[in-house]
Amino acid sequence: MMHDHPVDDIDRRIISELNADGRLTMFELGERVGLSSSAVHRRVKSLEDRGIVTGYRAVVDRAAAGRDFEVYVSIMLRTTDPAAVAELEAALDRLDEVVACHRLFGEPDYLVLVAVEDLASYERLWTERLATLPNTARVSSQMTMKVLKRST
Repeated sequence: MMHDHPVDDIDRRIISELNADGRLTMFELGERVGLSSSAVHRRVKSLEDRGIVTGYRAVVDRAAAGRDFEVYVSIMLRTTDPAAVAELEAALDRLDEVVACHRLFGEPDYLVLVAVEDLASYERLWTERLATLPNTARVSSQMTMKVLKRST
């Protein structure tokens, strides 16, 4: 999408409010940012049309959903051949347990956040899926001790 108009302070406030609560009515959002419902609606529509706001999602309590055991997985590639990289990325995308995946500059090549029920579930995921991912030279795990901050 095109970002043809700069994001101003009001847009940033709208984005911040929507990040905090994507279910706000236009009236509530307008009150929070000091605009009328129609003016804030035009702003939100513009942010969507320009591809700045790309969707609205539910924020899931992982503990309530039974997936609060979080592990960061570091992956080193065997090769950076584009076809091999694409194969690995497709395999990671198919794993429901993967909640975030970043390709990095430097080492490791990928940092992947997985969320599972417990240690036994992670061991099963690691043994059956992560350890057998294509084009990996090394896969290592770092268990989360405590989540200090989480935002959207």
